[in-house]
Amino acid sequence: MKNKTFAFIKTDKKFVKLFFDDITAIKGLGNYVEIYTTSDKKYIYYKTLKDLIESLPDEFMRIHNSYIVNLTNIHSFEDNHIICKDLKLTVAKSYRECLMNTLQKMML
Repeated sequence: MKNKTFAFIKTDKKFVKLFFDDITAIKGLGNYVEIYTTSDKKYIYYKTLKDLIESLPDEFMRIHNSYIVNLTNIHSFEDNHIICKDLKLTVAKSYRECLMNTLQKMML
């Protein structure tokens, strides 16, 4: 399953199938993460951001100590904020240059 497009997470005592394309952002909550989706659903999952970023596809990028975003679901980026659906996320200074370089490669 090298090119997998989905993963299962255990939340609320059940396994939920999540497609990577449906994830907009992931917020770190200590040893847990809150996963935001394009359908406005939120899932709490027991895993740290550090562990999670290693198992996500390349279109996911850490933009803050507390946030990972799916680059394919970014609506806009201005100043130090990324807009993903209804979320306005701050980009930390330490992650800004890497994000800018990645976005430059995606420009027409």
